[in-house]
Amino acid sequence: MATATLKRPREAVEQDARSRGQGGASQEPAQKKRNVQQNGKRDLDHGLQTETEPQLEKIRKTQVTTALDEDIVVQIVAGSYERVLHGVTARIPTSLLEPNAKPDQPNGTSKDGTKPPVTFSNTFLFAAHTSSLRCLALSPPTENNKRLLATGSSDERINLYSLSTIPPQPKAASAKPSSLLPASTNSVNPLNRPLGSLTHHSRPLTTLSFPSKSKLFSSADDNTVAITRTRDWTLLSTIKAPVPKPLGRPSGDTLAPGEVPAGVNDFAVHPSQKLAISVGRGEKCMRLWNLMTGKKAGVLQFERSLLEQAGEGKWGTGEGRKVLWREDGEAFVVGFERGAVVFGVDSQARAVIRPEPARTKVHQMRFLPGSGVLAISAEDGRVLFYDVDQASAMADGKDLPHLPCLAQLDGREAGVTNRIKDFDVLSLPAIPSLPTPPLLLVTASSDGAIRLWSLYDHAALAAEPTRDGDAASKPKQVGQLLGVLETGNRITCLGAFVMDGKSKVGGEKGGADVDGGEGLEDGGGSEVEQDISASEEDIEDGEEEEFAGLDD
Repeated sequence: MATATLKRPREAVEQDARSRGQGGASQEPAQKKRNVQQNGKRDLDHGLQTETEPQLEKIRKTQVTTALDEDIVVQIVAGSYERVLHGVTARIPTSLLEPNAKPDQPNGTSKDGTKPPVTFSNTFLFAAHTSSLRCLALSPPTENNKRLLATGSSDERINLYSLSTIPPQPKAASAKPSSLLPASTNSVNPLNRPLGSLTHHSRPLTTLSFPSKSKLFSSADDNTVAITRTRDWTLLSTIKAPVPKPLGRPSGDTLAPGEVPAGVNDFAVHPSQKLAISVGRGEKCMRLWNLMTGKKAGVLQFERSLLEQAGEGKWGTGEGRKVLWREDGEAFVVGFERGAVVFGVDSQARAVIRPEPARTKVHQMRFLPGSGVLAISAEDGRVLFYDVDQASAMADGKDLPHLPCLAQLDGREAGVTNRIKDFDVLSLPAIPSLPTPPLLLVTASSDGAIRLWSLYDHAALAAEPTRDGDAASKPKQVGQLLGVLETGNRITCLGAFVMDGKSKVGGEKGGADVDGGEGLEDGGGSEVEQDISASEEDIEDGEEEEFAGLDD
């Protein structure tokens, strides 16, 4: 019994051990399998999360067009009497565009209750011509984030450049300001490069224009308007205006014997790109040109009564200085020395614009984007605004009505004492805190100062016309000064655009803040033929020509 009793527990123990071993062996693979599945699921979820989170972040950033903490970058190009072509990028904080925002000092740090200031960076600065610059033009943006820049000078040459629309990287905290250049830093963009030169004219250039990204119009004192195709820089046609007769030359004229005042002062292409208007020196008329055939379409003489109402005196030249089409093509404006006249599409005068005081000269005219409000820069440092839509409602009788000044941007309150030689109007991206997208005015004075102004209440410019009894009332003040840049050069022409280009992922990037580097003045050939391939990338090969009569 004892032996049997001792044996049975040993067998029972061994059997229990075997049963426990079989059960553990059968349960361990299943438990490991469940653990592996759970761990794998956690790893898979973690992997998907780590891979998609940056992509989702990029999508969120691209979906937000304009946030309050983003900056707007504007490329400014200015030419001067000193042969210098100066490119500057202005970084404008979005919060600074809100009403009653007060920018801090340009060279200081932020203070309590103030907004961050506008920062300027030099993009390029070099002597582009052998003589003073007289005009420049910027083309519409192309598909590959580029714009064409054309500059004209008294040296009879047209220089061509390719500018990138991709904004540069923000300034690094360790970047040191340069004491030699007017802006705080140098932001050289390697995507900007020269394309060459054109020699289509034999006299100094007067006007350059890009009605489209595929055509360049240029005029000069040789009484010609040249039309160039930007795809291969081929001269399509040359419009020749007649030389005016030498009648009524003043006694103090310094021209050589046998010479007469000649040249195309300005021209404007209709939005349909089938018609153009030009005004020239020594002529009291404007000429209409058919761009489908490249020939003259008509001549409209300025009557003496019209010139007197426009401010031209008895001994005045009576020639048109500026001409500008409205965006919808329903009206155009001819600018004289001390006034302007609004014409309808039927070439009939509708109204007269006379800046007050009467001795103030007119230097530049621009239409505000998407409206009939005309902005005029004056000799005394002001920018005056007029509503051209009021011209048709007020026109009655022989004497033309005078358009009232809706508002003015009085630069004299900001210390502007010199004439505003040129300016540009830009439409900025929409801001959630403002009911309408703001406008940016970039003005250039003869003292070398470039000023940025915001117009957040431009919709109020389309107000009711001022009655005759209120004509003497002072126009309301608009605009807010954002920043000032002293270039040190006497500016003659200016152009600007918003840098809204998008860089490719892992591809090209904007310029970085450096103390030096290659700019537009370095590299590249001196002739356009060396860079035709670059311009062909900007324009599609199969693009249709706007001017059917100028293809040959």
